[in-house]
Amino acid sequence: MGFFNKLFSKKEKETLDQGLQKTKEGVWNKITRAVAGKSKIDEDVLDALEEAFITSDVGVDTTLKIIDRIQDRVARDKYVGSSELRSLLCEEISDMLEKPENGQDIEDFHVPASSSPYVIMVVGVNGVGKTTTIGKLAYQYKAAGNKVVLGAADTFRAAAIEQLDIWGERIGVTVIKQKMGSDPAAVAFDTLSSAKAQGADVVIIDTAGRLHNKVGLMNELTKIKNVMKRVVPDAPQEILLVLDGSTGQNAFEQARQFVAATEVNNLAITKLDGTSKGGVVIGISDQFKIPVKYIGLGEGKEDIQIFHAKEFVKTLFGEAI
Repeated sequence: MGFFNKLFSKKEKETLDQGLQKTKEGVWNKITRAVAGKSKIDEDVLDALEEAFITSDVGVDTTLKIIDRIQDRVARDKYVGSSELRSLLCEEISDMLEKPENGQDIEDFHVPASSSPYVIMVVGVNGVGKTTTIGKLAYQYKAAGNKVVLGAADTFRAAAIEQLDIWGERIGVTVIKQKMGSDPAAVAFDTLSSAKAQGADVVIIDTAGRLHNKVGLMNELTKIKNVMKRVVPDAPQEILLVLDGSTGQNAFEQARQFVAATEVNNLAITKLDGTSKGGVVIGISDQFKIPVKYIGLGEGKEDIQIFHAKEFVKTLFGEAI
């Protein structure tokens, strides 16, 4: 069974194509003009590639790395025509993207059998789509046959608790909450205790998205993690940083802050459907060496996908110039 058939449905492919359309058009319009009438990859083509990637918020460092790889391939293969640029980009950029810890693409929303339960602590600044991402994940994990419990540990905003509650009602999962201003760690403790009692498979914990005090943020997240370990010793198995793909370079700075504050091991990039800055996925994965696990491609409960690097890159560069 081929890669596409095993991991990626036709519907997912169509959603990805539509969601990345703005980024794809922005990149290809520049590259198409650069290669028009050319038979091989030359300095003009490389300059156009550099401009296309930087304006798509791939980032300067990652862009230069891609250009170096293309130059090395052209030199090694002696002759690479402009018609081969598409496949060359797919190969080189796919190889650059950070892989999951086991080196394998994640196939679906099932969880490891050894997890009891599988705990995801979600971090990120307010406004990036953090709570919406939690709701979408809960829907997908439930649809995959898992019992899911949510914890409203962002107790500094009444709106965050209310929004998570609405998602819980909408998709039919339990939300553990306390009143605004409660200790976030206490909410996390209650959530995991309740989840264990219910025999839950997946627990997703929302946390506050404040960045004005990195030391305070670090201490708060550390306290939440330590309290959860009293109930589930290996929790959280996943610390998921949610970033808004439409903010471009802003997302890089947020990643720096949160990676410094806690042990982020997976990324979710949201709002890719409304932006031409989808290249941020490539840059952040490369610069921080943290796998992108999920991508958001719309507002609906189904509009989140497990990230497949090869399919993502094929979507951006997969049509002939």
